[in-house]
Amino acid sequence: MTFVILGCALPAYQTWWPLFVVLFYILAPLPTLIARRSTDDSESNNNSCSELAIFITMGIVVSSFALPIVLARSPPGVGTIEWGACYLTLAGNFVVYLTLVGFFITFDQDAADYSMW
Repeated sequence: MTFVILGCALPAYQTWWPLFVVLFYILAPLPTLIARRSTDDSESNNNSCSELAIFITMGIVVSSFALPIVLARSPPGVGTIEWGACYLTLAGNFVVYLTLVGFFITFDQDAADYSMW
């Protein structure tokens, strides 16, 4: 989040458009969490539900990387962002999504360790 806020608040950029990627940060883990909740209840649609959740999650992740690039490439004077703000936002995306992947990997291993005993 620090990179995203820097991309918005630094005096060289001073535009808050990159902050819209925070919406993608909130939406990204939701399909996976919903799929996990539904697979606990019924094992019959486990594979198709998980694949749909991964597909939707990947669409959200790609959108969060594409938004700053599209904003930086749009014509000047239309409320766009500078390339430096774009790079800072992309770095923030990278850090946030690595954290989310680490979260899901950690809790998958945690559940597997307890089920072994």
